[in-house]
Amino acid sequence: MDWPISEVARMSGVTARTLRHYDEIGLLPPARIGAGGLRYYEERQLLRLQQILVLRELGVGLPEIGRILADQVDEAEALRGHHRRLIAERDRLDALAGSVSRTIAALERSGKDGAQVIEINRPENLFEGVRPSQYVETLRDFPEHAEEVTRRVAVMTRQDVETGQRERTAWMVRLAEHMAEGLPADAEPVQAEVDAQYRALSGLRTVSAGEYAAFGRSCVENAQWRAAYESIAPGLAVYQRDAIEAYAAALPQ
Repeated sequence: MDWPISEVARMSGVTARTLRHYDEIGLLPPARIGAGGLRYYEERQLLRLQQILVLRELGVGLPEIGRILADQVDEAEALRGHHRRLIAERDRLDALAGSVSRTIAALERSGKDGAQVIEINRPENLFEGVRPSQYVETLRDFPEHAEEVTRRVAVMTRQDVETGQRERTAWMVRLAEHMAEGLPADAEPVQAEVDAQYRALSGLRTVSAGEYAAFGRSCVENAQWRAAYESIAPGLAVYQRDAIEAYAAALPQ
């Protein structure tokens, strides 16, 4: 039995355009091409698509996915490997969500900003589930920025890392509070937070308006970034993206 590309798109939630792209780069050729160039997929292709989508959710880029799938021999063993990755990622996100929950609770109890939370919360709890290397891994779509982050992290002390993570956590929490208040993404208090984020980002290297807007889109499109935002508040990833796009639109092009 086989299925046309439209049916595969419906079943998987992947657009037909994406499926055609996967074919064009050799990642997922269809089982056959029918009349009028219509692509058809059999069970084997659906299993391969499942593996591709699992790896994408884990933040693996398409070139690396191609290498992984090319090297695998036993499909069941490959799926077991993907399952282990998913379990590890679930555990990491659980730890991250717990860390953020404790930070929110500390902020609400103390009424203090993120820079002072460390006085009432153990720093190792604040950053549980987050490692600098993982942050660098999520920057694969921004190679120049990833290179600069890698260079900076290599000479940072643990205290420097904790300070940076603490600031990012505080930004995310404050954005969640603005969202809960019903402020639009282009409201002045929201844009002030985004401005602080942009200045911190530009402190590493010059970031153009277009590149910053791309960073904003990654808050939703990058699975790991989106999970981090959503662990704080549902809808926060989209709110951050919209806030960044509003800010980037006002920057010199």
